[in-house]
Amino acid sequence: MLLGFISLLLTVFQDRINEICMAKHLADEWLPCKKKKEEAPSSESSTAAHFQITAAHRHLLAEASGGADFCTKNGKVPLLSTTALHHLHIFIFVLAVVHVTFCALTILFGGVKIRQWKHWEDSILNEKYNPEEALKNKLRFTHVKDHSFIRGRFSGLGKNSALLGWLQSFFKQFYGSVTKSDYTTLRLGFITTHCGGNRKFNFHKYMIRALEADFKKVVGINWYLWLFVVVFLSLNVNGWHAYFWIAFIPLILLLSVGTKLEHVISQLAHEVAEKHVALEGDLVVKPSDEHFWFHRPRLVLLLIHIILFQNSFEFAVFLWILYQYTFDSCIMGNVGFIIPRLVIGVFVQFLCSYSTLPLYALVTQMGTSFKKVIFVEPVLEGIDDWAQRAHRNKGLRKATNGSGQVGPKEPSPAAIQMVQVVEEKESGVEVGNTIAAGEIKPAR
Repeated sequence: MLLGFISLLLTVFQDRINEICMAKHLADEWLPCKKKKEEAPSSESSTAAHFQITAAHRHLLAEASGGADFCTKNGKVPLLSTTALHHLHIFIFVLAVVHVTFCALTILFGGVKIRQWKHWEDSILNEKYNPEEALKNKLRFTHVKDHSFIRGRFSGLGKNSALLGWLQSFFKQFYGSVTKSDYTTLRLGFITTHCGGNRKFNFHKYMIRALEADFKKVVGINWYLWLFVVVFLSLNVNGWHAYFWIAFIPLILLLSVGTKLEHVISQLAHEVAEKHVALEGDLVVKPSDEHFWFHRPRLVLLLIHIILFQNSFEFAVFLWILYQYTFDSCIMGNVGFIIPRLVIGVFVQFLCSYSTLPLYALVTQMGTSFKKVIFVEPVLEGIDDWAQRAHRNKGLRKATNGSGQVGPKEPSPAAIQMVQVVEEKESGVEVGNTIAAGEIKPAR
C-alpha cells in the first residue's frame, strides 16, 4: 500500500514537481557523470539533454515540458522532468521488491538455524521428572567454573580485560555463536524469572513466535528510511563514489550488533562468576535490560531493520541502473567499486541470516520483561476481550451507583486479578510468575 500511495502522489503532483527549479550551475556540478563540453549551444533552445541532481536521482532530461518552460523563463532548470518521474516510479518498485525479498531470505535461512536448536528443547522437555533426583540436584553444591556455560564465556583473554572481552565477543559471532550450554542456560534464566520455574515451558516455540512478530515490522519501510533514500540518491556525485562508502554502513552496524549480542551473553556469565564461587543447584542467570544499549532491547530490532533496508538499497540501486541505463553506463561507476559493493552486500546478508538473527532471537529474551506472544493467540484475544468488558462494566457500575440505582454484579476475584494481569502485561511488568504458578484459573 505504501508503494502504491507514493506512486499515486508522484502522479497527482507531477505538474507541480516539474515546476520545481534549481540553479544551472548546480545542475552542471552535481552530476553522477562527468559532463561533456558542448559546442556553442543555441540561446533559443528551451531544454537540453543533460543530467542534474534530483531528490530521487539525476536523470536524462531530453524533453520539453511545461515545467521546463517555467524554469527556463526564470533562468533555471527543472529539478525533475516527466521522464525522471517515470524512472523514479521504477526505482521505488525495485527497492520495495528487493527489500521484501531480502527480508524473506533472512528470516528463511535464519529460521533454519534457529530450528536446529529444537532438538535441544525437545531433549529438555522429554526428560522424565524424578522428585528425588531433582531434590538432590537442588541441594548439591558445584564449583561455578565447573559449568560449561562459565567455561565457555568466562575464560580466556576476555576474563580480566574489558577490551579483550569485546574482541572475544566480536570474533565469537563468526563461529559457534550459540552453543547448547548457552541455549539451556539462557532458557533456564528466562523460565525462572518469568514462568515461575516451569521447566515444561516450550521456550523454543515462544522464541519463534516472538521472532515472527518482530519481523512483521522489519519488512515495512518507515518514513525515515525513505528519507535515507532521498539523501543517499542525492549523494551520487561524480568522483565521490558515495555508494561504495555507503555500503560500509550496514556492514559496520551488523558487526556492532553481533558483537553486542555476544557480549550480553558474556556479561550474564560474568555476573554469576564474579558473585559466586560455588552454586547450590542449577546455574541461573538473571535477565535485565541493563545489558542492552540505553536499556532498550528493542533498539537492536531497529538497527537490524536499518541494516536490511540499507543492504537492500545497495542491490536495488545496482539492479535499477543495470535495467535503466545498462552496465556500461557512467552512472554505474567503476567496476573496481561495483564488485566490492556487491561482495559486502552478500556478506552482510549471509552473516545476518546465519549469526545475527539467531543471536537476536535468543538474546533479546534476556530483557527485564517478556513479550505478549508468550500467550497463544486465542488466549491473548480472550484476555484482551475480558479486560475490555471489565473496564466497561466498571464504568457502568460507577454511573449507576452515582444515580442511586443498583449497579451490576461485582466481578469475581479471579476476573479482577486477570484484569490486573492484563494491565501489568501492557505496561511490561513481569506477570509470568503469577500465571505459571496457577494462581489465575482459566475462564470458561
